[in-house]
Amino acid sequence: MSDAVATAKAESLLRVLLTGAQMLFVAFGALVLVPLLTGLDPSVALFTAGAGTLLFHAVTRQSVPVFLASSFAFIAPIQGSIASFGIPATMGGLMAAGLVYVVISQAVRLKGTVWLHRLLPAVVVGPVIMVIGLALAPVAVSMATGETSDNIDYGGAIFLSMTSLLVTLVLAVFGRGLLRLIPIMGGVVTGYVLALLMGAVDFTPVREAAWLAIPAFTAPSFHWAAILFMIPVAIAPAVEHIGDMVAIGSVTRKNYLETPGLHRTLLGDGLATTVAALFGGPPNTTYSEVTGAVTLTRAFNPLYMIVAAVLAVLLAFIAKLGALLQTIPGPVMGGIMTLLFGSIAVVGMNTLVRAGHSLTAPRNLVVVSLILVFGIGGMQFGEGQFTLQGVSLAALVGIVLNWILPAAGEDE
Repeated sequence: MSDAVATAKAESLLRVLLTGAQMLFVAFGALVLVPLLTGLDPSVALFTAGAGTLLFHAVTRQSVPVFLASSFAFIAPIQGSIASFGIPATMGGLMAAGLVYVVISQAVRLKGTVWLHRLLPAVVVGPVIMVIGLALAPVAVSMATGETSDNIDYGGAIFLSMTSLLVTLVLAVFGRGLLRLIPIMGGVVTGYVLALLMGAVDFTPVREAAWLAIPAFTAPSFHWAAILFMIPVAIAPAVEHIGDMVAIGSVTRKNYLETPGLHRTLLGDGLATTVAALFGGPPNTTYSEVTGAVTLTRAFNPLYMIVAAVLAVLLAFIAKLGALLQTIPGPVMGGIMTLLFGSIAVVGMNTLVRAGHSLTAPRNLVVVSLILVFGIGGMQFGEGQFTLQGVSLAALVGIVLNWILPAAGEDE
């Protein structure tokens, strides 16, 4: 009898480990894509994703089956911030963005969510998300065409980027089962194999890297310009977080907005982002890929996500893995970025469409138009440490206009 019990426990433990590993595998492609696109260290991103997920589950008392990892909404802002202020100052800005989540979580705990929807209605949030996706779209095109690569000509770059993009599209649209959950990884792997055949991959960093090493953590520094640049970016993901909780709740048939409560899930997300920036990693967010995997496998136990988080932390210390990821050619990543940046913009468009407001109403037309033009066109106010531009300017303009303009007849 004891042997049967021991065997059952071993099988149960093996199932937990395999299911947790599968959740990490589903998230892995997108998780490491963000640091690769922004110039951050993928090993650090693995570590902060695992640590952030563990912190989230500690705050929410292991009640929500989600995995937190690199947020796509921050790709373009991180690229712009690093170019202007450097990585340490960008991390300081991201820490401040994480604290915005914390402040919102406490406001939700005290006042509910009505005030949040009044301050940030769809007519503001939608175009701000579009700006996040489109502001640095030229960066994706320059990578896809080989402008950022020294060892790949234009023809080779276009071939790699468009093939990677095509495979991603095919898997996303026609894939079934787990294949549909990993279209980005499929595109990157295909592009990487082709680059190997073309001789466009340099393995020198892999040969020079040790097998085991501490990830290259980066301490944050704090500059007003970088903080002002990054704080408004947190608005859209914070609002989107509500949708993420509703989505996973619809899968598990539980109301996570009540238990453990939206204030706890927002707090967990914010603390995970703040801790990620403290170590030099990208901001964390709940992963829809993993929600899809939960739907497919019916793996509702949050323990699976904790296992995935522990595995992510352990993988972060395998230095050769991080070095291997950094050998992926720029055009391969550029091809994927053209889709990702566009898809973020489409999320913003969908936010506007679902709200059902008339965009030809003068008030809505003014708000949406100025957010888009100021955010994408390069408008800036001020100079030096107190420059407002890009997403931060667009979000501020939208909030102020929505506040001071009288409501249109359709909105009332």
